[in-house]
Amino acid sequence: MPRTTLAQDAQEMVRAIALIKLGARMQVLETELALPRDRLIRLYREVTGVSPPKGLLPSSADWYMTWMANIHSSLFYNTYLFLKNEAQCTHLDALTKAYRLYREHCTNAGGETLLDLTRAWTLVRFFSGGILQMTQCCRCSGKFVAYKYDRPISKACALCQPPSRAGKSLKKSDSATYREVAAPAEALSLALAE
Repeated sequence: MPRTTLAQDAQEMVRAIALIKLGARMQVLETELALPRDRLIRLYREVTGVSPPKGLLPSSADWYMTWMANIHSSLFYNTYLFLKNEAQCTHLDALTKAYRLYREHCTNAGGETLLDLTRAWTLVRFFSGGILQMTQCCRCSGKFVAYKYDRPISKACALCQPPSRAGKSLKKSDSATYREVAAPAEALSLALAE
């Protein structure tokens, strides 16, 4: 195992603290950082005041295909791709910055943050593993999250073609919130399609 310098170790600690504050689970920290598990656990306790939660990570890509989750995951992943490809951010920097921007957008629009950092990280891993891909909408030309091996014949995104019961259970004020969240997401999607 290669030895790390104090500066590298400090940099890893800063990254770990940032991820913990964003809500990262232990599995995310262990995968993304080069710090020992016992140190990560101590750091987690120090930052949050509680022990890290136990349990399995999300393991199904199906969650990202539901109507509202697809809108949120498409918004996050388009932002992640922009930061990684256009701004030349590293994977971890793109992940944390994209998640912060996504969370800020949801908060400013008055909507709920559907993705937590662990789900966002899992989404990126599903793309890396070839399970998911970005598909272009046949109506707005924006890109949205879809299964890798779906037939590419004229698919519409969840914004252009919401399910028939979408929003029926929402109160009128929540319906306005949906429009506030969805409209900027659609604009971002269109901007990234260009």
